[in-house]
Amino acid sequence: MASATTTWSMSSLKSSLPSISCSISSNPHSSVRCSFRPPTFTRSKPNSKPVFGSFLGLAPLHPLLNLTSSGNNGFEHNFTIIDNGGRVSAMRHGRRVPKLNRPPDQRKALLRGLTTQLLKHGRIKTTRARASAVRKYVDKMITLAKEGSLHKRRQALGFIYEKQIVHALFAEVPERYGERNGGYTRIIRTLPRRGDNAPMAYIELV
Repeated sequence: MASATTTWSMSSLKSSLPSISCSISSNPHSSVRCSFRPPTFTRSKPNSKPVFGSFLGLAPLHPLLNLTSSGNNGFEHNFTIIDNGGRVSAMRHGRRVPKLNRPPDQRKALLRGLTTQLLKHGRIKTTRARASAVRKYVDKMITLAKEGSLHKRRQALGFIYEKQIVHALFAEVPERYGERNGGYTRIIRTLPRRGDNAPMAYIELV
């Protein structure tokens, strides 16, 4: 790779130095006024392209001018379109997950335990929030058992704690729920819990 050599002269060095101009007044009590002007460097490179020219993201192009322009009914005109394969995700409206006052790992363990106990005993008593949250996981396990493949069995073994319950589930579900398409559980409300007055409910297999 060849390197370009540059020759320096005294005139080029003087032009690169900052210029200082001072004005002295005839009044002896006045101060000396000096103005400093830094040098201006201009560098031009032929055929220069921006590194990230294709990605403009959501940066507005002249937002004040676009807001006052006529014929714009929304905010779409203030933003550029990402045309480089990027994907912009919207806000997660309507995707609420029941937290159950637990962090994610403890919440998953709680739901796995409730699913295991419901499939083992057929009916359990818990709070209404937990019953509503565990309902879709029980339906999912029964759906896996209806399909009955080895892959679905391994998925159920990875969620249900007791292995014997998984094998019994895969053996009994096709005969019990073969003609039913969803709705394998039933929630029955009951009296509030004594002590903290929490709403309670029974959840059972249909």
